[in-house]
Amino acid sequence: MNDHISTPTPSAAPAPALRPVRGVARLAVAGLALSGAVWAVRAVWEIRLAVTGEPASGPPDQGEGVHRPLTSLEDSYHLVGTVGGVAALICAIVFLMWLGNVRDNARILSRRKPRYSDFWLYAGWLIPIANLWIPRGVIADAHQDSAPGERLPVAVNVWWGLWLIGLLSGVGLMYGDDTDEIIARAYTDLWMLLASDAAVIGAAVTGIFVVRAVTAAQVRHLDGSVRYGDSPIHAAQ
Repeated sequence: MNDHISTPTPSAAPAPALRPVRGVARLAVAGLALSGAVWAVRAVWEIRLAVTGEPASGPPDQGEGVHRPLTSLEDSYHLVGTVGGVAALICAIVFLMWLGNVRDNARILSRRKPRYSDFWLYAGWLIPIANLWIPRGVIADAHQDSAPGERLPVAVNVWWGLWLIGLLSGVGLMYGDDTDEIIARAYTDLWMLLASDAAVIGAAVTGIFVVRAVTAAQVRHLDGSVRYGDSPIHAAQ
């Protein structure tokens, strides 16, 4: 007697919401530009130190825990180094915010589990050996999942190569020397400092192209409407 009553079919699960990418991409670009500009200023200060020459009293670190008073130029280099550290921290924060957003969106679009877990999204930059390839892999995977069939932008490999030079040179973003030791090296081995600085600045510049390329690939596939199962996914703002 109730044959005419049909059992309602369950509705499809709503598509996961995409995270915004345009705004955070602009922040990442600004952070990279700031970091590159400050590192260029640092290189100029190192050139000034080399041109001025080491004082007759020797390097700032005299050994056995003895440090002589700094010259005004050396003191200002300490300030430049501090500003550079703050700029690098800001750059790292906004870059990881951007990377987290595009990675999550790529996971939604591809409906595939990322090759690297959330842990590696952050720790992959810090753990020795792993930091030689995992960060590049995260970005490459995000691009591939956002724009399947498209070639990886050349900027990704150029950026990563420059990043590794700055990382492994010992005087780049993760140098082991303190500021006084770097000042002493500016007096004796300026070319090594400038080579590392050039790699870091180049990585910042090419990093801007990486952010723009990966963001554009994702937005290009999102603009208008992209199907996710039976539900449309609209462009991330």
